[in-house]
Amino acid sequence: MRDSTGGHGGADKAAAVRPARRGRDEDKFFRLPWKLYRDDPMWVPPLRSSARGELRPETNAFLKHCDYELFLLERGGKAVGRIAALVDRVAVQSWGRKIGMFGYFECGRNDREGARLLLGAARDWIRSQGMSVMRGPWSFVPQEWGLVIEGFNPEPVVMAPYNPPEYQGHLEAFGLKKAKDLLCWEFSMPEGYRVPDRILKLTDSIAERYGIAIRNMDFSRFDEEVALFGRLSMDSLESNWGITPMTAEEIKDMARDLRALVKPEHVLFARTAEGKDIAFALTIPDINVILKKTRGRMLPFGWARLLWGIPRLRRYRMFALGVDREYKGKGVDALIYRAMWDRMAHPELTMEVNYVLEDNYPMVNAITKLGAKPSRRYRVYEMEI
Repeated sequence: MRDSTGGHGGADKAAAVRPARRGRDEDKFFRLPWKLYRDDPMWVPPLRSSARGELRPETNAFLKHCDYELFLLERGGKAVGRIAALVDRVAVQSWGRKIGMFGYFECGRNDREGARLLLGAARDWIRSQGMSVMRGPWSFVPQEWGLVIEGFNPEPVVMAPYNPPEYQGHLEAFGLKKAKDLLCWEFSMPEGYRVPDRILKLTDSIAERYGIAIRNMDFSRFDEEVALFGRLSMDSLESNWGITPMTAEEIKDMARDLRALVKPEHVLFARTAEGKDIAFALTIPDINVILKKTRGRMLPFGWARLLWGIPRLRRYRMFALGVDREYKGKGVDALIYRAMWDRMAHPELTMEVNYVLEDNYPMVNAITKLGAKPSRRYRVYEMEI
């Protein structure tokens, strides 16, 4: 007997996990969330073409330096769960630890047996690759990690994971332990948010003291600006937990995907009087608002709805922010937050800052002083294998 959330209510059908190969198996792996979440009002279907493209190295540059395996959980010949196991060779070298990852974990909310089988398959594969630690959830897309453990409502923002609350119990019952939490905050003008006066005075002072001006991305120099963004990202974030260097091809792929979504004022750089760019911020319109209505489909009318709807969106995700090491701790992060807010201010504006490492105290303090409201918490787990 199956419950409405995909859980398995009895042991009448044997469960088995097997690799998902190209063709029909890969299609089952891809389609499973639509089956499991069809009655979940909080789930937002991803853009189908993008979600398919994540799973193949021909369309996802990240996978070109990875070894991976996809697995399906089946009962009675029907797919009821999935998981991916991954070894990122760049990450292993960068971190200096033999860590493999798991991701794309899905099964029934009440299916503890299925969860155990899936996680066991991922663990065994990762171990077979010579790794000694399993970490996750971790997708094949940069900055898309973690399990939601707090803040299941409202719907997730674009490029952010979603899962039912029961998944936390599945992972912890298997023996996975907390490695790190990732925090999110929300700014909401409909709920009365305004930049605090003390922050206005502080950021004015910082801009004057260091001679900093904020500029929009110059789309006429798109390739050069993308290269600058990539360099600043790696320089400012390289010491952050979980970050690995992105290849030039990965940065180019990300820029290509985002170009149709963002406007120049969504990508900001902080520049000194000497002409040196020292910080960046990237905010993305939350197209999940539109994708929820299209169920992730772009045909026959999805593209028209997307193109028409993006300029009218008032919900955003602040996707990334970084400050040059020389200027960290000098309030430049607050300055660029304020600049982004000023450019996008609208009576209906809401913005989720997603994610910030729980022990990135300078960033946590800056966001707290800006008056943001905590909204979600994601958790990355790991275990010795």
